[in-house]
Amino acid sequence: MAKRDYYEVLEVSREVSAEEIKKSYRKLAVKYHPDKNPGDHTAEEKFKELGEAYEALSDSDKRAAYDQYGHAAFDPRHRARSGAGFHDPFDIFREVFSGAGGGSIFENLFGGGQSDPSQPRRGDDLRFDLEISLEEAALGCEKEISVTKLDKCESCDGAGMEHGSKLKTCATCAGRGQVLMSRGIFSIAQTCPACKGAGRIVEKPCKACHGEGKRQRSSKIKLRIPPGVDAGSRLRSSHNGEAGFRGGPAGDLYVVLHIKAHEIFQRDGDDLVCEVPVSFIQATLGAEIEVPTLEGKATLKVPAGTQPGTVFRVKGKGVKNLQGYGHGDLHVRVQVEVPSRLSHEQKVKLQEFAALCDGKEMPLSQGFFEKAKKFFK
Repeated sequence: MAKRDYYEVLEVSREVSAEEIKKSYRKLAVKYHPDKNPGDHTAEEKFKELGEAYEALSDSDKRAAYDQYGHAAFDPRHRARSGAGFHDPFDIFREVFSGAGGGSIFENLFGGGQSDPSQPRRGDDLRFDLEISLEEAALGCEKEISVTKLDKCESCDGAGMEHGSKLKTCATCAGRGQVLMSRGIFSIAQTCPACKGAGRIVEKPCKACHGEGKRQRSSKIKLRIPPGVDAGSRLRSSHNGEAGFRGGPAGDLYVVLHIKAHEIFQRDGDDLVCEVPVSFIQATLGAEIEVPTLEGKATLKVPAGTQPGTVFRVKGKGVKNLQGYGHGDLHVRVQVEVPSRLSHEQKVKLQEFAALCDGKEMPLSQGFFEKAKKFFK
């Protein structure tokens, strides 16, 4: 599916200031935040889309690149135009709202208790690029892929601690998550190195995962690819992304599809195009020929006098529409094949045929030379 315009996502015009972009993002991000819409996948997708749009338009260099190149500005092949790729939308949200109103993000916005960095958190989304054949894209298929990712630690069930252990207040920062570092007459608050800002530490970290709650392993994941997908189509495999923190839910896996070049067919939307050779005799006298389709063969009637490059349509033999609007068509372009070697007898017969021709049976040649006769004077 094509990406929406970032200005449209943020519900602003292209002429707005950076402050207006931030203001619109704050309003919409609160509206669609997953914590405010539990279980609503549509709201979650809009929240991610908002984060991506805001990150692009809040940075002056990225915004300039986007205004000039559109979404192509953030294509990995052109990364030099706009800098690094996109970050976690939750990190962007925390950065924008950090310190709002003097309390925690969730206390200020959602009326909840104090945010605790040591509480369970959702895992990161992952991307996997998968190449499939044109037949698989057109007809649909099932695939099994192998993904190496951080999965929930089986020893501690993602908790990051030994069974019977619990969290205790960090002695280094007294539970504040920050420590004061002296720089001359100034004191600077920094993230606590002992608890990494959580304010609490595990009494007995899990030995298998060293307190991380997740371990890297390879997973087999089955995918159902619907008929009609095209290059760039993105499939979501829910909860097959990276494991969450402290037993939080896993992120999602996004599979981006790439289509292998086909030896016979080219794709044009839901239509297919192929070239089929016919003999000089078939094109001249007319014939019924067999042409390939993705699901077998079809019969095509070639009328007498067919010219090279003529395109015929075989209705309904293209690709199934992804949204369910029927099938595309197959467009067959005929290439008239001229014999490369003739026997003496064949040459004699053709010379006899040529002697019988007066040019009227060759309207294209007749019309061309009529237009070009002034150049032969």
